[in-house]
Amino acid sequence: MIISRRSVPLLLAAALGGLLAACGGGEADSDALLIDYQRSLADRLDLTPPSPEAPHNIGAFPERRDRLVRIPETREGLFNVYALRECHITTLVAERNSALGRVAPASSQWRYELMLWARLEACLASEVPKRLGEADLERLQRLTATKTEQLPEVAWNGLFGSDEWAGSFSRVSSPLATTALSPPEAQLGALAYLQALTEAPLDDAPLPDLEELEGHLRALNGRPYTAELLRTLMLGTQRLEEASALIKLALARHDGCQGPALSSTLDDNEDDERLAAWLGALDAAAGEWMTRLDPLFDSLGSPPEAVHAYHRDWLSPGNPETPLLAFQDARDRHLALRRDHERRCGT
Repeated sequence: MIISRRSVPLLLAAALGGLLAACGGGEADSDALLIDYQRSLADRLDLTPPSPEAPHNIGAFPERRDRLVRIPETREGLFNVYALRECHITTLVAERNSALGRVAPASSQWRYELMLWARLEACLASEVPKRLGEADLERLQRLTATKTEQLPEVAWNGLFGSDEWAGSFSRVSSPLATTALSPPEAQLGALAYLQALTEAPLDDAPLPDLEELEGHLRALNGRPYTAELLRTLMLGTQRLEEASALIKLALARHDGCQGPALSSTLDDNEDDERLAAWLGALDAAAGEWMTRLDPLFDSLGSPPEAVHAYHRDWLSPGNPETPLLAFQDARDRHLALRRDHERRCGT
């Protein structure tokens, strides 16, 4: 409110850790694992290994101005706010209207709006309204209704306007290491907190501790996990498609069964087993992360078009061209080709 001038997968991971202990922990080791698999596959099929190509870049997260929604300013005169002093909002409003308050980060503004709304709600449910004049009571009711109505937009701007949230989608990122596929626990906790903070006022549930907001946003800012995950999914898709091309070429040859049949269960050798563990762990990690991420993108009925488009193209569970679903499709098609080879060349 502004005073006018006139007055917010453990099992798979354990298995992967054991299988990939020798692969190292650098960001490039996921690609090394996939290329090792391609070479092993090419050797078994008596073909030349493919020349690995770089995956496409991930999409750019929208600029801040394109992520925000417009919220009409609530203007009240100084004396009108003072008349509601028993609601304990005067100091809060004064801080918001100070020079520092006007340039506060998005998370601080979100926190302010939630505190203001909570105090208005508590005041309206107390004995204070009985002591207010008719005009002041009407003003309290109107302010409370306005702030309640604006809660979804306030939560959206508080989250999507923050630099920490945008940082999770940064293009300045690399694929995940084989030993770091699982979402960081602190970031999973941050997503759960942010979802609760977004939904609690609308569900008439207790607000999470607002003092924890900055800490959870800092946890998200620790590393761009969403971007790293998207890059890893795209890398996996690229390498699986290259490996699938090898099997297609072998099946097209008249002498395609010179070597042993491929196992459809990825257990022919150590390279197969490492790939199977990596695929399973990545799929589990992506599924867990996207399940936590999606509700935050769906928290507003009509989000800004730029954010809607980003979610549709890169994260939506309903779009088969998103990195996760494209990866799952590439994995399934590759395993289907191995089954075809097993049926054709098995004894």
